[in-house]
Amino acid sequence: MDQHSTSSGPKVELVASTRNITARDAASTAGSAVSVNRNNDGDDNNDDDGVQSYFESAQWTADGTTILTYSSSNLISGYIVPEDLLAPDKPAPLPLTPQAAIQLPEPSNAIAAAPYFSLAEPYTNQVLASARDHPIQLFYLSSTPSPSPSSSQPSSPPPAASYPFTKTSRSETFLSATSLIWPTPGSHFIAGSRSLLAKFDVSRPGASSEPIIRVKTIPSERHLLKGGGVGMRGTVSALGAQPPDSNYSGLVAAGTWTRWIGLYDFGAAGECVAAWSVASAATEFQYPSSPSSPGNQEGDKEQQHHQKQEGIGGSGITQTIWSPCGRYLLIAERKSRGMLVYDVRVTGRLLGCLTGRDTADSNQRVSCDVFPGSSSSPGGGGGDGEAGFEVWSGAATGSGGGGVVKVWEGVGAREGAHEPSWAWRAYDDASTTVGAACVHPSGSVVATCAGSWAFTDDDNDDDDDGSQSSSSSTEMAWMRRRNRESSLKIWSISANNQSDDHDGRGVSREPVEGDGRNTNRL
Repeated sequence: MDQHSTSSGPKVELVASTRNITARDAASTAGSAVSVNRNNDGDDNNDDDGVQSYFESAQWTADGTTILTYSSSNLISGYIVPEDLLAPDKPAPLPLTPQAAIQLPEPSNAIAAAPYFSLAEPYTNQVLASARDHPIQLFYLSSTPSPSPSSSQPSSPPPAASYPFTKTSRSETFLSATSLIWPTPGSHFIAGSRSLLAKFDVSRPGASSEPIIRVKTIPSERHLLKGGGVGMRGTVSALGAQPPDSNYSGLVAAGTWTRWIGLYDFGAAGECVAAWSVASAATEFQYPSSPSSPGNQEGDKEQQHHQKQEGIGGSGITQTIWSPCGRYLLIAERKSRGMLVYDVRVTGRLLGCLTGRDTADSNQRVSCDVFPGSSSSPGGGGGDGEAGFEVWSGAATGSGGGGVVKVWEGVGAREGAHEPSWAWRAYDDASTTVGAACVHPSGSVVATCAGSWAFTDDDNDDDDDGSQSSSSSTEMAWMRRRNRESSLKIWSISANNQSDDHDGRGVSREPVEGDGRNTNRL
């Protein structure tokens, strides 16, 4: 079994994997992986130039039975967790194959699974997807149909419902939903677009339906100041729902590519509670500099000076995620070296920064996940006491920082810069991007996905050739792209010095869902 022990963290073991889906020419042992590629991508998982797609994101369903992935070929796949995932005498790692696939017509900015998803009840196996130039669509995850006589590739299920997203009730032009959340209890979902939020009733689909609430994030787009300094301007690139209380009420945190955060109360018709920019906060934190190497001291000094000026960096918010207790809000950006932590009990109060995330050289989305703090630690668990909570995140390419998953413990219990508590190398390719690290609701396992394209420079290009346009250069760079390692993996978590029935984080290793039900149903 592939074991990864850390000096300060628990033991991590690889228990299931799709293997590298980009290794098309591997030996016969990877033959099953090639078959998975064909099921996992309707176009045989490669473009006309032979470059294959890769995993972009992964998330658990609400019941913890299934992992939903999205790939660069616009495909949503459903992977049911094997029933014997944590069995002691199983072969390792178990193979992962998709039991369902939805091929979208255009790239999707966001997908969201039903908060009432239950594998045992097929009518709850619903997924919302936003594709460019299309209404928001609801799909049922179902077994991938057999190929039709006219095609060797499996077909995709049609959408079960559509929700037109338009700027006004009289508009016929679809807006692209750039972010989606489907919060508990699941009767409504919220979508974001350019300077606009909208709340939809799931039970009211159809061409004639429209959002029940539209919230403009700025008063007017026609104003010279784009809102006159009120609200937040820009495309809503991230949405995060605060853990609900007993009345299912909570705030929604919206983030934009222009680096603004807005808190909205959709229980009060979408009222904006607060809005602020994170640009200045990201500049305040100086990224911890590493020791200079003997042979490159001048280069290191220049890099440290640049980092000191820009802080942790950032060029647009990619994720807003709340702590399990709902007190703290984490802000993740692209091209950033850290994540900002805010205390929402004091509006806009910056609590600290999680450093060492290593996404400064990538525009790719890197999603993180949160988990309640250990109840065995001083102060109790759930992020309500001194223990704080855990944050799990992958790392992007650049400086060999890819292929790694990092964990911050005790978040919320301290202020200022907060370095990772422990980490492990999840992928052999140090240049690949770990796009998602998501913890199972039981805390027993974590799912990770990785993948990216490498754009190589052509050293033989003639720099003096002025006839080559920038568009041609971009096209040539696109044609020269190559695959990095891409796979979906599931890891078990257990303490180095404790029995296997406890993970050392105050969480019993409960069996992952897979209790004898017919897993072919999905």
